[in-house]
Amino acid sequence: MISKDNFNFLQIQINSKVKRILLTAFFFLSHYFVFSQNNDISIYPTNWWVKMKNSSLQLMVYGKDIANAKAYTINYPGVTIKKVNKVENKNYVFLDLNISPSTKPGKFTINIQNNSGSQPVYYELKNRRPGKSTSYAQGVTTKDFIYLIMPDRFSNGDESNDRVPGMRDQTLRRDTVFNRHGGDLKGIQNHLDYLSNLGVTTLWLNPIWENDMPNRTEHGYAFTDHYKVDPRLGGNQAYQNLIDAAHAKGLKIIQDAVYNHVGSFHHTITDMPMKDWVHQWDEYTNTSYKDQTLFDPYASQKDKKVMSDGWFVPQMPDLNQNNPYVANFLIQHAIWSVEEFGIDGWRIDTYAYNNLDFMNRCNKSLVDEYPNITLFGETWVQGVPNQSYFCENNYNIPYKSNLQGVTDFQTLWGITDAMTKDFGWNDGVNKLYTTLAQDFVYKNPNRNVIFLDNHDISRFYSVIGEDVNKYLSSITWLMTCRGIPQLYYTAEFATPGFTSPNDGYVRLDFPGGWKNDSINKFNASGRTEKDNRIFNHLSTLANYRKNSSALINGKFMQYLPDDGLYVYFRYDKNQTIMVVMNTSKTDKKVNINKFAERTKGFSKYLDVVNKITGDLKDFSVGSYQSVVYELKR
Repeated sequence: MISKDNFNFLQIQINSKVKRILLTAFFFLSHYFVFSQNNDISIYPTNWWVKMKNSSLQLMVYGKDIANAKAYTINYPGVTIKKVNKVENKNYVFLDLNISPSTKPGKFTINIQNNSGSQPVYYELKNRRPGKSTSYAQGVTTKDFIYLIMPDRFSNGDESNDRVPGMRDQTLRRDTVFNRHGGDLKGIQNHLDYLSNLGVTTLWLNPIWENDMPNRTEHGYAFTDHYKVDPRLGGNQAYQNLIDAAHAKGLKIIQDAVYNHVGSFHHTITDMPMKDWVHQWDEYTNTSYKDQTLFDPYASQKDKKVMSDGWFVPQMPDLNQNNPYVANFLIQHAIWSVEEFGIDGWRIDTYAYNNLDFMNRCNKSLVDEYPNITLFGETWVQGVPNQSYFCENNYNIPYKSNLQGVTDFQTLWGITDAMTKDFGWNDGVNKLYTTLAQDFVYKNPNRNVIFLDNHDISRFYSVIGEDVNKYLSSITWLMTCRGIPQLYYTAEFATPGFTSPNDGYVRLDFPGGWKNDSINKFNASGRTEKDNRIFNHLSTLANYRKNSSALINGKFMQYLPDDGLYVYFRYDKNQTIMVVMNTSKTDKKVNINKFAERTKGFSKYLDVVNKITGDLKDFSVGSYQSVVYELKR
């Protein structure tokens, strides 16, 4: 038995020992807590997958003084840290991992050990999407019809995200083109049936990633977080919901990629991993926008450097893709986007301003993982040689691009001349003819995306003087020429707009996309007579095109324009389509015998637009009008 005195002494001893243990524990816990609080750690990519074809992964680990850690360890079967890369900024560490083919999906910890404690950071490896790329990364082909949407200006499906507390741009004013209007991904999802009925098969959205910039955030081209869909558009889940809903309706999704630059409030800019993360100059240097310097055999190195390394605009720092860490960051994000959300293809912004060797590497990395995926780049340049330099071509030159296709500005300039200039040796519709005659330079011109306008240029309806006949003929060309057609949102109506004095005037809201809109053009009753005439013409051709073997995969034959009359054929062994465009100010007669090479053996026709049949014989076409005939025997 313990005496009372002994018990009191023992109790004092125990209390002292417990106190010491508690104090020691408190010391370590407090230091751990401080370490944890001071190391709000982010990892990019935010997750990854097992059984990727490329077993290498480079993690960007970002946190306060993260490079001061003594060790970085992973204890997970199949995952090995091959190299720890410490760079100029102690807030970054880049971990090179190898993920073996036998690795199982699951969560694990990256232990970051410091003198004051150990910080576990959790990471997840997921199973890849089911379907082996048959239900995603499908690619976009000549069978498709692309519809380009600026999400902030299409439809507001969720008013709760119109303003997001804490973000720099708190504007919400639809009476100005400079501010946000509240459109979002849910708004697009709500109108998938409308788009499908129009004949659309593919949606291309202007960038959806977070743009936490102070102003002009509606366009989306100044990323501030590569792994967060802008919450004002609905966030990551809303993007996934839209893609799933689109796929369920047989629609594809193209994501807008921006590799050349980021927004000035991106964390890699406000706290750069290293000085050469971006292109540095002694003083601010803008790109010259002169793409010719890249292939000019007589160009100076200085001019080439200004073109490639100069900044696009002061608010969008120009990324140095020669830096291997930058290159890995961008390529892994591209792959992550496809696997995480299931997108089907890429439109690549400002293609000519990127490091072209990097672009070849990036394109290859995507195609290696997703063989069916489609990649086409923005090539806002002048001339077929200029444009074809940036994609797969038949030139014997030192630089060989592996880009599949381009945004075909050259055919845009051609159809513009056809509708705005009088017929001449090099003018009018001869410009369009000559442009298409140069298709021999492309490996596959059918992979080029043809269009009439987009978010950066004036509305085609305004460019041609709001002439409905000219517009209908231009739509006819868009839906029947070689290549993949793309339409800019609301171009299915008589929509005017010039980029002067500001490009916001070609980014106006879709009427009816907001609940209090007085006009709703999603419904025929809300459209004008001109609107419905254009809409019905486009919809008829787009839906016919879906099942037309000649328009999808057929050969293309064009005849020399004759005094403004332009005739071309799309044909295969099963179908022949004859397109006649009169681009002159007077009616023109069409002599069928002039085109016997393609019309021989046919005696009837189906007028695709008007759905009438008749005998195939000489006929007249009105000024700036067009016809589309399916020839019958």
